[in-house]
Amino acid sequence: MTEKALRLGTRRSKLATAQSGLVARAVRELTGRDVELVEITTYGDTSREHLAQIGGTGVFVATLREALLRGEVDFAVHSLKDLPTAPAEGLVLAAVPEREDPRDVLVARDGLTFPELPSGARIGTGSPRRMAQLNAYARDHGMTVETVAIRGNVDTRIGYVRDGELDAVVLAAAGLHRIGRIGEVTDFLSVDTVLPAPGQGALAIECAAQDASLVAVLAELDDPLTRAAVTAERSLLAALEAGCSAPVGALADLLADGQIVKEMRLRGVVGTTDGSTLVQLSTTGPVPSTQEQAMALGRELATEMLAKGAAGLMGERAL
Repeated sequence: MTEKALRLGTRRSKLATAQSGLVARAVRELTGRDVELVEITTYGDTSREHLAQIGGTGVFVATLREALLRGEVDFAVHSLKDLPTAPAEGLVLAAVPEREDPRDVLVARDGLTFPELPSGARIGTGSPRRMAQLNAYARDHGMTVETVAIRGNVDTRIGYVRDGELDAVVLAAAGLHRIGRIGEVTDFLSVDTVLPAPGQGALAIECAAQDASLVAVLAELDDPLTRAAVTAERSLLAALEAGCSAPVGALADLLADGQIVKEMRLRGVVGTTDGSTLVQLSTTGPVPSTQEQAMALGRELATEMLAKGAAGLMGERAL
């Protein structure tokens, strides 16, 4: 008898269903079982308020998690940067597949790069983290830009540029890769200019902790180096007691000597949205071989950042 299809819970957006479709294909190849997408509307999808106003943390995942706990879906796929840092009771993060490009990108009129934008350029983003770093870069390089808070899907955001309302918008490279629109990028923003959100570019595959056989299957999709990197980044975020809409950037990358990966470097930034003040630090340690080692790297850097005044720069504090 054919096994029944596995039900994969996903948000309804084009990006979410594209990401979930990638995971569905991988699970079909692993198990030979069919996987059906179950589209679920979350509060973050229906609210028109800016993320910082509605709390940011968890607004895109809470409904999916409730469906998992009720047994309405077997597993769910999230953008890892949307996932609260606190574990969810009864659920397990079964896999973090290999990460896509973590950088932010610019989609600007007339093919302009960020340094080529005219004085007074209006740049759209829904992220206080991006606002803080874009404004700081502009200030340091004698540019004058205006960051404009926006919401909406990729089509809506790029539409503001096409319609002439904005000169540019900033988006995540990973999302544009996954929906086949990376060709519209006019500038890849160096992580030295804009550090991404903790976990940006990575996916989170979550399921019920009690479903041991499914946990074991999904674990085969886990990429240990990606898991270590995002664990360090999210540990930094948690130790700062910041939610995922706070102006915090973090990136852990691997430092290699030739072909041998020797160390992991974790960089973090916190700033005021006007870019007038940034706390930006880094730390380097051995490549973590356990989750606890990765978390310790994040906590270590957070402690240094708090000592430099990071707490006073965050508009939102998670309780």
